[in-house]
Amino acid sequence: MKDSTSLCEEGHNLKDARKRPRVHMPERDARQRREDWGEVPLGYTSELAQAEAVRCLQCKNPLCVAGCPVGINIPAFIKLIAQGDFVGAAKKIKETNSLPAVCGRVCPQEDQCEKVCILTKKFTSVAIGNLERFAADYEREQGEVELPEVQPPTGYKVAVVGSGPAGLTAAGELVKMGHEVVIFEALHKPGGVLLYGIPEFRLPKDIVDSEVDYLKRLGVQIEVDTVIGKTETIDDLLEEGFDAVFVSVGAGLPLFMGIPGENLCGVYSANEYLTRVNLMKAYNPDYITPVLKKRRIAVVGGGNVAMDAARTALRMEGAEEVYILYRRSRDEMPARVEEIRHGEDEGLKFMLLTNPVRILGDENGWVKSIECIKMELGEPDASGRRRPVPMKGSAFILDVDCVIMALGTTPNPLVPMTTPGLKVTPRGTIVVDENTCQTTKEGVFAGGDIVTGAATVILAMGAGKNAAKAIDQYVRTKKVSVSA
Repeated sequence: MKDSTSLCEEGHNLKDARKRPRVHMPERDARQRREDWGEVPLGYTSELAQAEAVRCLQCKNPLCVAGCPVGINIPAFIKLIAQGDFVGAAKKIKETNSLPAVCGRVCPQEDQCEKVCILTKKFTSVAIGNLERFAADYEREQGEVELPEVQPPTGYKVAVVGSGPAGLTAAGELVKMGHEVVIFEALHKPGGVLLYGIPEFRLPKDIVDSEVDYLKRLGVQIEVDTVIGKTETIDDLLEEGFDAVFVSVGAGLPLFMGIPGENLCGVYSANEYLTRVNLMKAYNPDYITPVLKKRRIAVVGGGNVAMDAARTALRMEGAEEVYILYRRSRDEMPARVEEIRHGEDEGLKFMLLTNPVRILGDENGWVKSIECIKMELGEPDASGRRRPVPMKGSAFILDVDCVIMALGTTPNPLVPMTTPGLKVTPRGTIVVDENTCQTTKEGVFAGGDIVTGAATVILAMGAGKNAAKAIDQYVRTKKVSVSA
């Protein structure tokens, strides 16, 4: 282990180091990794992490911190890595982020903290996400995960509905404040989208389990197989003695195109497909979870979920061709550049400026092909991206035996429907005060995708953190006012 001084003595002059391109994280060979479910990036070694860390300018006014939704002190943890204090770096991150091993893997740092790194003005940004992953992995692998200080019990009790990134973050913050926290999870394992939505090769499930176990050790209680809105309602929780409730059930209701043939056998939503494979382990022959294992699969969409579904399908037994059908060009694809590159390397076939119009079935009601038309880009639409326009006479048939729709999701209406006084938008998202996450119902807060619609893990975590602060203030103020 070398500190930043010894690195400089070996010729790694700091000024020169900052001019170097960012240190590449080693990856597994594409031909090998598409045959299994192992993680694709291998992570930094200690030497690589330090070589990257010394590129940080240690800005007096670090824009990267402002670009982080949970406000990690990025220069501070990177400096600790450069000095060789890797466990200290992990502890520094955990002062504001309870899930660093997750964030280091799946957060879009290129559009947040790394995007505003000062080095990008002349060189390449510091690999903040890779360094965050390294610090978290090092602490865990060395068995040096220590619990932070927890405040004395306050006597207040908070229910968290949903154990995705927003719920886990809020629970972790609240329990450190001394509150009793109980998470209610509808599925049989906690983790939410981290568990059922993101594939093993991108986010190993033992990482998620480790982060959840960390929260349990802090004192967070978790009740699984509990569907709030059916098993119990929000009002039930408030009547049972909870001082506040945080709703973080995500946005799990899938969208479809509304084209002919979407009801054929062999058509999945990406949510269902990924849940069967990830949470219910359909990829493992030791499990009997039913999932189609087809030769030619079309995935409709261009976001991260589409990439996850396509790369998952590619790894399933019997897969020969997996297509990405996206109606815009590559420049407009919302998926992370890294995920697109990984998919290309593994053999995905990208059919860009292509839009499905009909799914065709055989005499038994199973998918046999999909009819598509070619598109061209017109003027920008409300999203700022150029609007795709159909090209006349460009229709063609693509032979496939499975179609996966990855078009986004909307909130499940179960909680709003069973909670009188909870106001929602026309899109089904819960209305909240953007600063406090307070809903229109007394004592009920909400955050994450149930408020914003489908978004990123780190934005959901930011909402969970903001909500925890507001809930802490609410329960303390409420108790004082009641006593008065």
